[in-house]
Amino acid sequence: MDNVFYTGRGIDLYNASIMDFNNSLSQLPSPSAKRIALRISPPAERALRQGHPWIFDQSITEQSHKGAPGDLAVIFDDKRRFLAIGLYDPTSPIRVRILQSRDPATINTEWFQNKLAAAALVRAHLEETKTTGYRLVHGENDGLPGLIIDRYADTLVLKLYTPAWIPHLKSFCDALAQISPASHLILRLNRLLQKQTEFLHNLSDGMTITNLTPPSLILFQENGITFESDPIHGQKTGFFLDQRDNRARVEKLSKNKTVLNVFAYTGGFSVYAARGGAKEVTSVDVSPPAIEAAIRNMKHNQHFPTVASVKHETFAEDAFEVLARMQSQKRLFDVVIIDPPMFAQSEKQTAGALSAYRKLTQLGLGVLRRGGTLVQASCSSRVDSDSFFESIHRSAQEAGRSLIEIERTGHAIDHPIRFTEGAYLKCLFATAA
Repeated sequence: MDNVFYTGRGIDLYNASIMDFNNSLSQLPSPSAKRIALRISPPAERALRQGHPWIFDQSITEQSHKGAPGDLAVIFDDKRRFLAIGLYDPTSPIRVRILQSRDPATINTEWFQNKLAAAALVRAHLEETKTTGYRLVHGENDGLPGLIIDRYADTLVLKLYTPAWIPHLKSFCDALAQISPASHLILRLNRLLQKQTEFLHNLSDGMTITNLTPPSLILFQENGITFESDPIHGQKTGFFLDQRDNRARVEKLSKNKTVLNVFAYTGGFSVYAARGGAKEVTSVDVSPPAIEAAIRNMKHNQHFPTVASVKHETFAEDAFEVLARMQSQKRLFDVVIIDPPMFAQSEKQTAGALSAYRKLTQLGLGVLRRGGTLVQASCSSRVDSDSFFESIHRSAQEAGRSLIEIERTGHAIDHPIRFTEGAYLKCLFATAA
């Protein structure tokens, strides 16, 4: 694999300098050489053989010894035959995150290189679409559970969801430098991991692992449109990369239309609608900094005549309140986009999430012209697709409107789905009679 680098700009064969890391990685502990041997329940074994990437604590029936986060756990069947190897995390109900199943493997830098190269290869064609912002590694779905990597031009953002990655982080980053080099590597930690300071060894959320300091706002391209990302203070890793394909669909629907983008965040859908030739675009988000970024993103794309000429109105207010007020004012739009944040983080929140989606559908239809297009999305994995789409149609009927579906969409190529629980994004495009 010498001198072969898989980058965000396609697959190139050239001599490239790898990332220059600071000493934060050298201070991390090495993974334990002692493996944990596990046996699991028959249902868990069946799920594992079918490719499920998690072993839950209650599924473990035998364990050789106690372990620490990042120890490698080997799962055997009742005849002591190898089933899988994964990262052990005693702090989580997901006790083992599977790295390799069926055939034994040595988990080292070379193994990480192979996984990263496979992930990069899937995304290699994005170069042809003038896209330098995308998800490089989608956790379990790319065989690297509990970890994601987003690329923004020459900056990578690595987000961890478990302390089990900490002892392997140096060898993983060495592999990353060989496969997808970048000038900057920023580390993000999910909220739970930020509190587990005893396992972090001076790592912190938002720190830069490479020596060069990245800019506070990073400019990248998506289908030739320039956006900015704030990977440290922004939501997720600074941008919602998963809606790229749906934004492109909205662009095709927007010519000579008035477009309302609700829960606009930094205006991704809004800029696409403007480039598509919308007459007017209205962006609504409760966050004033997000709306300010949406205005800047419009300015980043003034070289497109349609963006330069569009009327862009913004509201830094609660979406429910703005929709209700617009309805009372009898204000109507040709396209209404509703892309709210995750409403259900647990199973018990599902009913409330569906109620919120139904309310948004009714409010959205209240400001949508007859024959207009409703675009409504959900990023709640706890809400299954059938329930989500059914709730939209039921709400439309209750509002005295009928929906003619254009299409239902899911995940883009850089957000692959390899197991049921990994699916979260769904979106409906429909004409409202």
